[in-house]
Amino acid sequence: MAAEILFNACYSYGDIEGKSVVDLGTGTGRLAIGAAILGAEYTVGVDIDPDAVEIAWKNCKGLDVDWVVGNLTVLRGKFETVLMNPPFGTKQPHADIHFLETALKLGRVVYSIHKSSTKQFVESWLKAHNAVLETVMATRIWVNHQFHFHRKSTYPVEVEVYRILPTKT
Repeated sequence: MAAEILFNACYSYGDIEGKSVVDLGTGTGRLAIGAAILGAEYTVGVDIDPDAVEIAWKNCKGLDVDWVVGNLTVLRGKFETVLMNPPFGTKQPHADIHFLETALKLGRVVYSIHKSSTKQFVESWLKAHNAVLETVMATRIWVNHQFHFHRKSTYPVEVEVYRILPTKT
């Protein structure tokens, strides 16, 4: 799915090559590394988990990506493109909204992955915050048991990838 998001962002919309890109909640760095491979001028990956950032750094294999350990509030400035796979907000209600708030402040365009079941909520929240949502793709992902609250070894989740455009107020 990361490859498809990056392909669309780069070749369908022109939002990667030659652009400044930030990957919020980068985890192991797939989106940030992919953006660097596709020719982003400047790429930053940020995650609160130092172990994840260390893995991302190792996965980077010499690509020019800056890695930041910290929460979303450590970022300053503007980026042309924000990429993110935020927490779905299931266990921590509206955790995805914190990511969206930050992304809208930081970027000219945002690519974000959300559970399909939350589309109406996300769409109305974005409208109230002067942003326009476009659905880039809908798919099913398989989530592996990673956290103590996961009950199954793997389970499917219907998701949508949104391209979000903050509008000027």
